[in-house]
Amino acid sequence: MQKHGFASKRNVLPYQTPRLRDHYVLGKKLGQGQFGTTYLCTHKVTGKLYACKSIPKRKLLCQEDYDDVWREIQIMHHLSEHPNVVQIQGTYEDSVFVHLVMELCAGGELFDRIIQKGHYSEKEAAKLIKTIVGVVEACHSLGVMHRDLKPENFLFDTPGEDAQMKATDFGLSVFHKPGQAFHDVVGSPYYVAPEVLCKQYGPEVDVWSAGVILYILLSGVPPFWAETEAGIFRQILNGDLDFVSEPWPSISENAKELVKKMLDRDPKKRISAHEVLCNPWIVDDIAPDKPLDSAVLTRLKLFSAMNKLKKMALRVCQFLRIHFSHIRGHSRKTFRGRNRWIERVV
Repeated sequence: MQKHGFASKRNVLPYQTPRLRDHYVLGKKLGQGQFGTTYLCTHKVTGKLYACKSIPKRKLLCQEDYDDVWREIQIMHHLSEHPNVVQIQGTYEDSVFVHLVMELCAGGELFDRIIQKGHYSEKEAAKLIKTIVGVVEACHSLGVMHRDLKPENFLFDTPGEDAQMKATDFGLSVFHKPGQAFHDVVGSPYYVAPEVLCKQYGPEVDVWSAGVILYILLSGVPPFWAETEAGIFRQILNGDLDFVSEPWPSISENAKELVKKMLDRDPKKRISAHEVLCNPWIVDDIAPDKPLDSAVLTRLKLFSAMNKLKKMALRVCQFLRIHFSHIRGHSRKTFRGRNRWIERVV
């Protein structure tokens, strides 16, 4: 059993680093995750703004947590040349924190951006999913499986009209080899693939998650939902896709066919990331430019707001779990990893 505070005596990085505060000034808090807090930071020499994710080492209570952080850093470096992946600027470590300094994305999250714009079409959905699946294809070609694709993990680099969308948060990503199977249950409830819940899966799970995002982009609601996480998982395993309710009758057949291929429960039959990018709805510019029903934006706004409330509640629960596990001297194995709480619900 690890003693509380033991983590602070160990290093995550296999190399020595300068002090973060010798190079950057930390500013306001931008966001809060299970493991770390993200701050605005300014380079002392250039004045350029970045985002700094600071992870308290006291929260890394087992070797697996150390490995997760180091792997996230390696994967971000691995994908550093891709234009739609948040760039990592540098890593710093002291006795208390590990800091990841990254490109600042000041243009907001995917759904917030759509809602703010106020109008939306299939054509725009096709462009967005092309970018998302482009990141998936790049990951898979480099032997990386993301495992936690969801709209919150896609940010825009600037508030401007020509902003680029960037993938972020590779905390659950892993390196994989062809034919290698994974068995740990990770991800986020609405987006997790059925084979993840069955604890036997490969990189095809990322295409499923992208398919869920596409379904939401076109309809404003997830394809599988229920009032509880366990109910959501049962729907993912056995529920039917709804292409009857509004707005689906007015959505093009090409779009619906692509969604069906991405959400095939059999990973061997599921379309690959490369095949998605070659689909006529994506490449032939045939997606209609007609604005989608305003109800789609309304539902999207409600779904996004609900997700943010749930995330806040989950953050409180995770804090209490970790706090009481310290008091009781329990191992944190049950709760290890970002979003691995899913395993406790299945």
